[in-house]
Amino acid sequence: MKRVIFLVDMNAFFISCEMTRYPELVGVPAAVAGDPKKRTGIILAANYEARKFGVKTAMTLHEALKCCPHMKLVHPDHKFYSQKSNEVFEILSDYTPVLEKNSIDEAWLDMTGCEGLFGKPLQSAERIMNHLKKEVGLPCSIGISENKFLSKMAAEMKKPLGITELWVKDIETKLWPLPVREIYGIGKQTAVKLNNMGIETIGDLIKLDQSFIIKHFGKLGLEIYQKAKGVDFEPVKPISETNMKSIGKSITLAQDISEIDIAKHVLKKLAEEVGMTARKYDKKGSTIQITIKYSNFETITRQITVSPTNLTKQIASYGIRLLEKNWGSKLPIRLLGISLSGFAEDEKLEQISLFDLCKEKKLLKKEEKLEKTIDSIRNKYGNSKISRAIFIKDK
Repeated sequence: MKRVIFLVDMNAFFISCEMTRYPELVGVPAAVAGDPKKRTGIILAANYEARKFGVKTAMTLHEALKCCPHMKLVHPDHKFYSQKSNEVFEILSDYTPVLEKNSIDEAWLDMTGCEGLFGKPLQSAERIMNHLKKEVGLPCSIGISENKFLSKMAAEMKKPLGITELWVKDIETKLWPLPVREIYGIGKQTAVKLNNMGIETIGDLIKLDQSFIIKHFGKLGLEIYQKAKGVDFEPVKPISETNMKSIGKSITLAQDISEIDIAKHVLKKLAEEVGMTARKYDKKGSTIQITIKYSNFETITRQITVSPTNLTKQIASYGIRLLEKNWGSKLPIRLLGISLSGFAEDEKLEQISLFDLCKEKKLLKKEEKLEKTIDSIRNKYGNSKISRAIFIKDK
């Protein structure tokens, strides 16, 4: 199966964060800078309106104000940016547990095999982009490819709010015409040295013999040459050593809901995706948690401990039980989420419960086999090819 790797890059992250809480910064040149009152320090992030005037990251504040005297300046608030970053990564982890943080504002996602859950790569990327914009108010660009290097290069090609596919078959037309200095991971000195050797574009590099590049740059030369050919076998490394701590899915609803039957239906759909992902990675969780965000933006989380499971029916059933017990205020709901965590390190340590009774255990094995068959069909033909009767009935 061909790998599908996304690089999600938040656009002008620091200043975009500030724009979520200071609307007066939207649509005008603005930047986050060190001590704007004293006009000292450097530009940490400039919005795209400021960039049109030539303002760049790492430019001294004095230089930046020469380019754009009327630019609005904001003092950095790193605690706030860290909070927004956590919100971003929490949403991204809804789409795949195989997520590697590259910096505070970008990450690689291994989306291989996720078509059955979220559609084709372009559809998945649009879904992620819209989710981030709607839920945390931040724009992003997404690069799509079969490896980390090409997805990173793709993400840089269209900003802001750009989605770019760059597969190995596309590198001759999309990658090779680019200046060699734009190769991700190449330093300024190396780029200058290549330019002095007459290598201006990535395509120029490919025309040379590999041994020539290795002779002049050693191991780095081989790496540069391989990347120019679109070769990168490095896997996406999950944030934690245990690969994942939880698998969750949430949705901000198109409109607030007040009917519990509709809320139950939403939870069932979310549980379907959580269950599929858990089975994909052979994870069984003993903690099921729901998240409810009301129309007044008050958010609550409630959880229950169960015998380790990854079965959709059980996840949905426990989630609905938590919903019925805790939606007491009857305030309209704006967002619903459900997650599975507490993954068992050793399945032999599972607690004895009602489900361990012989008859129940056989039923569970049958259910597990059925759900894996459904997963297989969806992964091969798409989600629309098979659906549970309960969803047809709910409609």
